[in-house]
Amino acid sequence: MEVVGVRVEMPTNQPIVLLKETGGERYLPIWIGPMEATAIAFAQQGMVPARPLTHDLMRDILQALKVELRQVNITALRDGIFFADLVFSNGTTVSARPSDSIALALRTGTTIFAQDEILDE
Repeated sequence: MEVVGVRVEMPTNQPIVLLKETGGERYLPIWIGPMEATAIAFAQQGMVPARPLTHDLMRDILQALKVELRQVNITALRDGIFFADLVFSNGTTVSARPSDSIALALRTGTTIFAQDEILDE
C-alpha cells in the first residue's frame, strides 16, 4: 500500500489517512485521531520536530535495540475498527492501531500491506 496522505472528512472534521493499492486501483480510507494524523503528515513532509514525537521515539528505540520493523499488515476490519500487526526482524509480531503502524512505517521505510478482504470491502 502507498500512503496517499491525510485528509479531513467533512462535515465531521474527522481525519482520514488514505492508502492506495500499489499497482492497483483500490483505496483504503482509515479514520484516525488528530495526533496520529499530525504524525503521519509530519513524516510525509519530512518535518523533524525539535523533540521526538512518540513515533520518532519508537523508531529510535528500535534502532538502539538493533531490531527492524519488517512490515506492517492491516489485518482486519471489525465493527468499523481497523486492526494491524507490526512484524519485527526478531520474529515478534505486535498488534497495533493502523494509524500508529503507518506513522512508524513512514519513519522506518517499512512496507505496508492490507488484506484483500479489507480492500474488497
